[in-house]
Amino acid sequence: MKKITFLLSLIAFSCSMNKELPNEVNLYSQRHYAVDELQYKNFTEKTGIKVNVVKANADELIERLKNEGENSPADLFVTVDAGKLFNAREAGVLQKVPSDAVNGNIRTDLLDSDSYWAPITYRARIVVYSNERVNKSDLSTYEDLANSKWKNRLLVRSSSNAYNQALMSSIVANLGGATTQAWANGVVSNFARDPKGSDRDQVKAIAAGQGDIAIVNSYYIGLLLASEKEEEINAGKSVSVFFPNQGPGDRGSHINISALGLTKNSPNRENAIKLIEYLTSEEAQEVYVNNSYEYPANSLVQPSEIVRAWGEFKIDKLNLNALGEFRSEAIKIFDKAGWK
Repeated sequence: MKKITFLLSLIAFSCSMNKELPNEVNLYSQRHYAVDELQYKNFTEKTGIKVNVVKANADELIERLKNEGENSPADLFVTVDAGKLFNAREAGVLQKVPSDAVNGNIRTDLLDSDSYWAPITYRARIVVYSNERVNKSDLSTYEDLANSKWKNRLLVRSSSNAYNQALMSSIVANLGGATTQAWANGVVSNFARDPKGSDRDQVKAIAAGQGDIAIVNSYYIGLLLASEKEEEINAGKSVSVFFPNQGPGDRGSHINISALGLTKNSPNRENAIKLIEYLTSEEAQEVYVNNSYEYPANSLVQPSEIVRAWGEFKIDKLNLNALGEFRSEAIKIFDKAGWK
């Protein structure tokens, strides 16, 4: 009887060991765009791999990864800011992404030289201006936004926003702390109102005559122009796009990325790599550009028709890790300048 019981237990254990693990991949994501749900749906239909997503801000997700340690269910950390990817790497919650996991057509100037993340899209931090009250010839560089000619005319969101922190970090990296502090002081003195709202709100404020120029991410203009809401379409049409720092010998416009970091303790590593491969493919990149109006990371894919109409532009070739390296100094500059 004991032998039979032992054999039955052995068979049961063997069967349990042979059960397939859940065919899934788990994401901790800062992104909040509808296009992502479409991408994950398409990926599941193609591969049978279920995509589970936990959403929160990047700092919360990094802290959660640290606290969970080896028990973390997360496979990929998804964020919209290279600075947060740098922080995640510094916190020790990422592992290197295998080079063969990233599509070979990804732009080399968007890749992490240390391979801790894979870019999926990028965007420019641009200036938009009123078609009625501003001449394009009046615009030139980010530095010129501190010029007194823009007093009571400049709109921008708060200093706590990661997009603004990344821009400030890039200026510190390019120009140094002292010059950047003087710039920030000048920009604050030119505010048309206290910083508030989203990038969309800055454009709507220009349309309402509350300011004349604004600092925004490029894709928000695409989203406004493609909106089903008349108010948003009109706001998008009320402004034009300007890429700063495009002159001969100038550094180009600041960009930032959305990217995937492979977590250090990924329990579904193979599935995570398959998702990286898919999201950097031409098929998925076409979905991004035609739904979120971001720029594609894959060099074989063209931006959407709306975005192409703005023309090509020179990008700042600053190492994107600098957007994290100089973040603490950038935040101190915001505070000292009184940029709320």
